[in-house]
Amino acid sequence: MTSLFLAHARIVDGTAPEPSAPQGVVIENGLIREVSPSARAPQGASTIDLSGKVLMPGLIDCHVHINAIDASLAKCATLPDSLVMARSIRLLHQMLMRGFTTVRDVGGADHGQVVAVEEGLFPAPRLVISGKALSQSGGHCDFRGPFDNTPPRFNTRLGALGRLCDGVPEVRRAAREEIKSGARFVKIMANGGVASPTDPIHFLGFSRDELKAAVEEAENSGTYVSAHLYTDEAIRRAVECGVRSLEHCNLIRPETARLAVERGCYAVPTLITYEILATEGAKWGLGPDSVAKIETVRRGGLESLAIMREAGLEMAYGSDLLGEMHGYQSGEFELRSRVLPGIEVLRSATTVAAKVCGLEGRAGIIEPGADADLLVVEGNPLEDWSLLEGQGNRIPAIMQAGRFVKRELA
Repeated sequence: MTSLFLAHARIVDGTAPEPSAPQGVVIENGLIREVSPSARAPQGASTIDLSGKVLMPGLIDCHVHINAIDASLAKCATLPDSLVMARSIRLLHQMLMRGFTTVRDVGGADHGQVVAVEEGLFPAPRLVISGKALSQSGGHCDFRGPFDNTPPRFNTRLGALGRLCDGVPEVRRAAREEIKSGARFVKIMANGGVASPTDPIHFLGFSRDELKAAVEEAENSGTYVSAHLYTDEAIRRAVECGVRSLEHCNLIRPETARLAVERGCYAVPTLITYEILATEGAKWGLGPDSVAKIETVRRGGLESLAIMREAGLEMAYGSDLLGEMHGYQSGEFELRSRVLPGIEVLRSATTVAAKVCGLEGRAGIIEPGADADLLVVEGNPLEDWSLLEGQGNRIPAIMQAGRFVKRELA
């Protein structure tokens, strides 16, 4: 039995507005066994003194695309699988070093990548995946231009974030195939998008019957549907059809937010991506048509947070960055803190995010029985979000399943 004792740990996990009194934390075989002021080191356990530091649960990002290795998603879909995999390994390692010990991929990652992470072939966050996102022809995963009527060519490539399906039978087959192939939930593109060429933001993706078919297939497998959504009309339609995880939601209105609460939904805003795409997207290869779409959704971002909070709609942390812009992953904390209380911002990346990932009781908490996914931080992020920003420079230690993947403690 491998044991570790963390002494004098002040815990910040989103359950209280201030750090806890110093606690002793016992870790055995990758799990947290005890958290108590009176806890003592088990016989033979290594002891680490965390005086002056803060102990946090590993962070969870509920909206990433680990195979979006370039700002041009059309280009990603044409690249060799070997190159996409190699670059995604680098992206995953960088995410882990920022303190994200779990990420939820909402379009692109496959089960082979999940298995590689589980086997410890390279350091990476735990992966929760949807497989390929489902898109109709001309939707958010169709990167053919208006004069390109050739059949889709790259749906099976690792770098392709989605697959095209039209009509209820094709949607059912696609959902079933993604679930069979290891998807933990189903992702659909139910609204226009920034990165695709022929779908303006107001575009409604899929018919109601197609949306309901995807929901039924997900529920038949004991899971749920996540949908790419911006406009209030698209969000309301998706909620009425049974979609549970509402991605982005920049243009949501109060009545729809209240309906989402009644139906047991949760939202995953991704404000940081629009800030960075607006300032750096063109530099990294985002096309001019996509850049022109950004401002429409960017303007509504902060207001949408206030609307959803007022309605009581739970929000999980998301970043949705592309290519070299992944380095801004932690910038979502400060953006949200302009509107939301700090404790709610933190919970979005811990307890709420764990619920979205189906990891309640295992991740996002520091309690007996949970996985020992932990961060040691130089101070209290609720007072200074810069402690979590950048590339993890102020996170001297990161633990995954009881094993240090970074240890720079004095």
